[in-house]
Amino acid sequence: MSSAYYTQIWQTVRQIPPGKVASYGQIADLSGLPGRARLVGKALGMAPESMPLPWHRVLRSNLTLAFAAGTPQALLQRSLLLGEGVTFQGQRVAKTSQWQPDLAELLFALTY
Repeated sequence: MSSAYYTQIWQTVRQIPPGKVASYGQIADLSGLPGRARLVGKALGMAPESMPLPWHRVLRSNLTLAFAAGTPQALLQRSLLLGEGVTFQGQRVAKTSQWQPDLAELLFALTY
């Protein structure tokens, strides 16, 4: 898979503001890669450790955490989101926390 796709995904994920979340599919769509939600997950896993990337703001399409409940990764993701003021309703993030960027926000922020 092209590293250019990864770059597009990473740039989009970096645009998610603190206190907001997006789904893998939403990131794929906004990155110009519709239907490539799994590629988003792969790109996040391939990101260099030195890259500041708010991976914790990317969730499953049903707004649940990306990792199995109770795992160290899930606990870390939940903790980071709570620290940003994201609210949960049971195991799901509240719909009000979903990122809904406007077109101008994306046009001026993304460089691909």
